[in-house]
Amino acid sequence: MDQPSNSAWLARSQAAVWHPCTQMQHHAQNGSPAHLPLVPIARGQGAWLYDFDGKRYLDGISSWWTNLFGHANPRINTALRDQLETLEHVMLAGFTHQPVVELSERLSALTGGALGHAFYASDGASATEIALKMSFHYWRNVGRPEKAGFLCLAGSYHGETVGALAVTDVAIFKDAYAPLVRAAAHVLPSPDFRLAEAGESPADVARRAAAALEAHLEAHGERIAALIVEPLVQGAAGMAMYDPEYLRLARALCDRHEVHLICDEIAVGCGRTGSFFAHEQAAIRPDLMCLSKGISGGYLPLSIVLCSDTIYAAFLDDSVARAFLHSHSYTGNPLACRAALATLDIFQSDDVLAANRVKSAKIGAALAPLADHPQVRHLRQRGMIAAFDVATEDPHFSRRFYRAALEREALIRPIGNTVYLMPPYIVSDDEIAHLATAIHGALDAAS
Repeated sequence: MDQPSNSAWLARSQAAVWHPCTQMQHHAQNGSPAHLPLVPIARGQGAWLYDFDGKRYLDGISSWWTNLFGHANPRINTALRDQLETLEHVMLAGFTHQPVVELSERLSALTGGALGHAFYASDGASATEIALKMSFHYWRNVGRPEKAGFLCLAGSYHGETVGALAVTDVAIFKDAYAPLVRAAAHVLPSPDFRLAEAGESPADVARRAAAALEAHLEAHGERIAALIVEPLVQGAAGMAMYDPEYLRLARALCDRHEVHLICDEIAVGCGRTGSFFAHEQAAIRPDLMCLSKGISGGYLPLSIVLCSDTIYAAFLDDSVARAFLHSHSYTGNPLACRAALATLDIFQSDDVLAANRVKSAKIGAALAPLADHPQVRHLRQRGMIAAFDVATEDPHFSRRFYRAALEREALIRPIGNTVYLMPPYIVSDDEIAHLATAIHGALDAAS
């Protein structure tokens, strides 16, 4: 039986599916500058996605930053098939199972035991909610209920559920829901090194931003429960990158003012920035850490909050009211945990971090000529994340570029006027060259 074509799946999807992070009308405006193509995908293999008409697209953004080792990875596939024959799911309230125990142990070991317990959910925003609630409830349990506020960086993004929006500073996601949100404080300026003044190094920008954090904590620290940060790279802010010095100073300031430090490693963890956890580059540990996206290799919804033993111990009591009463139906799902264990196995057996250092250098070299393009600003890179800004007044630039990249067999989806590359770790030299060529061509076509 013949597979339906792209056009058949497009019609069915537009009639039935409400797609995320999308103005659905843009899918229907074929031929207009605002048109956003809807691409039906039949299958994936390695770094490539294939549609129903046989056209292929190199997944240059790892399917929203999730896919680490390619689509249909044989080792992860094998692990999931094995788990399917053993246990597909059991509730984690009152029960446990091998994959969740082993994954929790291995993640704690990756923090050197500093974060000793793992709490599970399904997505990044849920992990943010959990971390915020844990911090708030911790201070209540230890007799400091006045420490109930949260602090985040200008330009921060930590998810789109109501609690996560409180610590998200991206207007397009937050403004419509402002009446629902208990707003956190935002620290200005961000340590984003694009904000450097004349003669400033990235470390200078970080120290200037940390001084603003210090001033805020001096004035309000007694009421702040936690500071939440995206370590080293603020994704939705346009891949805003900053020096590890900011994390070192923030850790010290949080210690001084008895404020929890939450590291949101949802997008930047699992090797994206060059170390397994981004915060390791500052030689610090947070009190709470959020993981999702790449931790399951891009296979299944999974998020995790790791916490210090100090935080965990504050919830131990005969009173149920002092317990952390938060749950999701699929918390600690065995299939998702098994995918994560297979992902960690690949990191270990293939020495992925060392291999990524070589690949990141090749990505940097392939994109280096863009620095001479008259519209390119702030070409930058942190590990396996590369980005640049485009000087343009075109409100439709991101969609024009996206369409032009698809025409060149590449999935590259800009954030506003920021073009970024975040490919799977299995990307080959030829595929890196293909992505660079597609970016060059799409930039010229969209400018």
